[in-house]
Amino acid sequence: MQNLPDHVAIIMDGNGRWAKKQNMPRTYGHKKGVEVLKDTVKSLIKYEITSLTVYAFSTENWKRPPKEVKYLMGLFSQTIEREAAELDEQDIKINIIGRRAELDQKILKKIEKIEKLTEDNDKLILNIAFNYGGRAEIIDVIKKLKADKNLKPEEITQKLVSKYLYNPTISDVEFIIRTGGDKRISNFLLWESAYAELYFTDKYWPEFDEKELNKALKSFAIRQRKFGALTGEADQ
Repeated sequence: MQNLPDHVAIIMDGNGRWAKKQNMPRTYGHKKGVEVLKDTVKSLIKYEITSLTVYAFSTENWKRPPKEVKYLMGLFSQTIEREAAELDEQDIKINIIGRRAELDQKILKKIEKIEKLTEDNDKLILNIAFNYGGRAEIIDVIKKLKADKNLKPEEITQKLVSKYLYNPTISDVEFIIRTGGDKRISNFLLWESAYAELYFTDKYWPEFDEKELNKALKSFAIRQRKFGALTGEADQ
């Protein structure tokens, strides 16, 4: 397949609803979601896509029932510890983006460990948005800019703002996929996805297999990206 994006982002929605359909607790859906993410990473490597960003836990997810939040924290902590060696063997680089100050010290140590372990890998960059919100990221950028007393207003450019993001090495997102039926981006990568193409599917995340990924990528491949410019006879 030609004309594929370099950077795909996924809003992995529908774990809980899928689990309910199976007459299982929501936690079962989240666990299944991790397995689907592993399969998706392998598929993207086959397609030679170089970057993937996934929405694992948002700044708004703290509002969920405490029992579920506790489970999600534990699942994330266990997963990055358990999968670290295999991800490194697969030459996958891990970046965790989001507000870290609110996370438990044990989780922070595991984040630092997996990022250090995989920092030189380059087959695929996997960015995990954890305790992340697009508005929170922009607010944090503004705070950093304001703290620089020597900065003049005319010096604030898009390039400079990008340097203050949670991870300035992350490239702009070209394609956002959202599972679960909702058609919104839910405060995800607001700065980085300014010109991203969007794809929505009714499939819940645990149902999102390679066939569904292929369908999504084919949708992207036939699109004509304009970036605000005029292209083709239809625009004349």
